[in-house]
Amino acid sequence: MAMGSFNAQNHQMPTAEINMTPLVDVMLVLLIIFIITAPLMTHQVPVDLPRASSTPSPEKPLTLQVSIDADNRIFVGAEAVDSASLEARFRDAVAQDAKVEMHLRADRATRYETVAEAMSAARRAGLTKIGFVTQPGQGVQ
Repeated sequence: MAMGSFNAQNHQMPTAEINMTPLVDVMLVLLIIFIITAPLMTHQVPVDLPRASSTPSPEKPLTLQVSIDADNRIFVGAEAVDSASLEARFRDAVAQDAKVEMHLRADRATRYETVAEAMSAARRAGLTKIGFVTQPGQGVQ
């Protein structure tokens, strides 16, 4: 688009404009080349893979269910355990399976000290995987 000037001599000044037509032409040619060559790039090498008829055997580690109620009593499974013999129970579980997991359920009213003691006893016994079990959908009140 040429712009006129308001000089009295009626001379046209040279204008500097970017001509977009060659750029669009080049881009369209590149687009057509990529459209044609893209399906050719998905060439696959035919490989005859061996067949195996084995089934995976998922080995689930031993899970130790530890619960602490509102009265700060500790239960391993359904059996009440005092804090003195808790570490020994954990050591027995680690001796049975080195990948034992501990799932810890604690009541809301449980003292933090009781939970921390149970966790430290588990750590001293060699338990490395400790998970906290919570109820879904319960917000902080």
